[in-house]
This record gives sequence, structure tokens and C-alpha cells, in this order.
Amino acid sequence: MLIVFTGNGKGKTTAAIGQALRAIGNGSHVLMVQFIKGPWKSGEDESVKALDPNFRIEKMGRGFVKTPCDKLPFSEHVAAAHKAFDHALAEARTGKWEILIMDEIWVALSLGLLTATRVRDFIDEVLGRAAAGAAARPLCEHLIMTGRGCPQEFIDRADLVTEMKEVKHPFATGVSAAKNVEF
Repeated sequence: MLIVFTGNGKGKTTAAIGQALRAIGNGSHVLMVQFIKGPWKSGEDESVKALDPNFRIEKMGRGFVKTPCDKLPFSEHVAAAHKAFDHALAEARTGKWEILIMDEIWVALSLGLLTATRVRDFIDEVLGRAAAGAAARPLCEHLIMTGRGCPQEFIDRADLVTEMKEVKHPFATGVSAAKNVEF
């Protein structure tokens, strides 16, 4: 099943982690590969240690791209996204994970770090959706993809889509990120 969490509101990664916790409680193994989130620490980095080896989060991004604090060449972000993508596919091919979460992949796609063709081919391989209609064996039971701005093409391909809508957020009034809420 392809599950998409998208939209401008907060909660996409949080929803994916909640889905992971549910799956782990049912005896499944979950891998989350993060595309944009950089090397800074967040609460889930610590809590996930208690769930190892059933749940792993691998931060492979180099941080927010094209923001005032981004000092890296764009090519480093592209290379990191491709490395994360290759790693996720290699892990899926092991057959070890029932759920694979591609966190912030839609942001990586919208920034041009990945191509739609590569994402499309990835979905087809991981979920056993052969292009010619012949079903292949899925590498994972469920693929969860998060991030703002999911293209309509992928919404149409998904089995379950939830759009987070921002109604009110403290950022709008100048309040910085809150520990335990944003990180």
C-alpha cells in the first residue's frame, strides 16, 4: 500500500512515526529514511533507540535546502538525496522491512534533488507494481512517503492520502520551533 502524508500543516512526519509505532506493536519492522532533515538532534532520534532493531530512523539529508542558513552547495544536497534513495532501495531489497518510510521525499522532489521518474520507478519496484501490469512480489508491505507538495500524479497513484492543513501555527507570530513539538 502506498500511503502519502502531505500538505502545509504540521504532522506529516509525526503521522508516519505513529504509523510505525502501530506496526511495531504488531511485530513489524520499520525503516524511516529522512531526506531533508539534517544532522541536528530531535526527540525521535533518542526514543527510536529503545525500539531498535524493529524501528530505525536514518537521517541522510544535509539540512534545509535553499534557506538563509543553508551554506552548502546545491550539489551536496543532490548527492545526499541520491545516496538516501539508493540506500532505501537497497534496504527494501533485503526483505527485512514491512514498512519503509521516505520522510520529506516530496520536498526533495520539489527542490529538484530527485526526479519524478526515479520516484515512480522506486514505488513500482518497492510495491511490486510492474509497468506492464504484471504484478511482481512487493519488497515491503507498505510504503509511506511524506512531505509538502506531493504532486497530483503521486496522489493519484496512492492508496491512502492524508493532507495536513495548517489552520494556525506559532511560526506565523515569530515563535521559534518548540522542543517536543517540532523536534
